[in-house]
Amino acid sequence: MGRRHGTLHADSDGVTERRESRSVGESSVLLAKLKADGKFYAVKVLQKKVILKKKEQKNIMAERNVLLKSLKHPFLVGLHYSFQTPEKLYFVLDYVNGGELFFHLQRERCFSEPRARFYTAEVASAIGYLHSLNIIYRDLKPENILLDAQGHVVLTDFGLCKEGLEPEATTTTFCGTPEYLAPEVLRKEPYDRTVDWWCLGAVLYEMLFSLPPFYRRDVAEMYDAILHKPLQIPPGKSDAVCHLLHGLLQKDQHCRLGAIADFLEIKNHIFFSHINWDDLYHKRLPPPYSPNVRGPADLQNIDPEFTREMVPNSVGRTSELGTSLTTSSSNAFSGFSYVSSDNGFL
Repeated sequence: MGRRHGTLHADSDGVTERRESRSVGESSVLLAKLKADGKFYAVKVLQKKVILKKKEQKNIMAERNVLLKSLKHPFLVGLHYSFQTPEKLYFVLDYVNGGELFFHLQRERCFSEPRARFYTAEVASAIGYLHSLNIIYRDLKPENILLDAQGHVVLTDFGLCKEGLEPEATTTTFCGTPEYLAPEVLRKEPYDRTVDWWCLGAVLYEMLFSLPPFYRRDVAEMYDAILHKPLQIPPGKSDAVCHLLHGLLQKDQHCRLGAIADFLEIKNHIFFSHINWDDLYHKRLPPPYSPNVRGPADLQNIDPEFTREMVPNSVGRTSELGTSLTTSSSNAFSGFSYVSSDNGFL
């Protein structure tokens, strides 16, 4: 299972761009240790010029805002600090080194039903929390789901989130990752928070069967399958998970599981009947798999594709390209900086 199609996003002029990078702004993610207390953090570094050229400043500010709102949820990555230099933006985040769910799927191909149920429940809890804040995620995929050192999920990368979407409201921006796009997004129709439940179904299917439900190498064929082909579930799985998959991967968003009562419908599904959701939220349920992380410097669960990358020389210094950002461009990131009240960065 290799890396697949990149993330799509339509800019303010309606132009759709495919991004092979992990997140907006062609970011680098570095491991850093705070000298004051010896704790490790992930530092996400973005180039302002790249962001402005791609007209993605709204996405960056949305990511910052979502990070601020999600600090207290156990399955969402936490923001400790954000700051900027004249040419770069920095997010200081929880360091999570249990690996991407995608990395583990590559290595193991698929998971057992109990293991897939555990991850799906924790992700659903995170998505439900975002929905309660009127935020839709819009880019759920195994690459954006990390495992912590104990094996719990951590949802990350909020660059495509949509804020301020009331329960009955819709939006129309064409964005996401091709394998996981809901039919209504492909049809460029107004869509609501149920796009996240479609994506959850696609990720659950992939955990069980190693590929997304309508995957094709040819993107046009894949889009046709998402829009028109019936869901095919290979034999050997429980009736409960098959029923859940059919509910989440319902092509009509108004009939999709979660269309009426949102997260409550997912919680009450028979597939999760043995889950105590309060215990799940408080991490009292033991994860079905341990990444066997030996310490903060243990990178065995991080794809070597990323650990082999050289740290850019420009990360900590000003640009040598000559032209600096204009004052108006710098103002595009006004209010970006943040310091958490429970840490000692300053």
